[in-house]
Amino acid sequence: MTFGIHPKTGRLHLGKWSVPMPRSRVGRIIIGVLLIVGGVLGFLPILGFWMVPLGLLVLSQDLPFVRRQRRRLTVWWATRRRDRQARRGGTTRP
Repeated sequence: MTFGIHPKTGRLHLGKWSVPMPRSRVGRIIIGVLLIVGGVLGFLPILGFWMVPLGLLVLSQDLPFVRRQRRRLTVWWATRRRDRQARRGGTTRP
């Protein structure tokens, strides 16, 4: 599974789904901020709390601070999965 914006195509990949994103930096930042604001209002119908991580993923393309936090989370998650599989006695995949 892949998550993030593909550098060549400019599409946002979320596992098996792919969504086109604007090529302009300002457009992506606006979409990311709107997703986060919509996620904060997730208690309302149609909007949902799922929008916050999606907005952060979009913002991580253009904002270095958000990108660093996303990379830290990715490394932590991969280490956690590897350790869990090792404790279960399964084989570890890279």
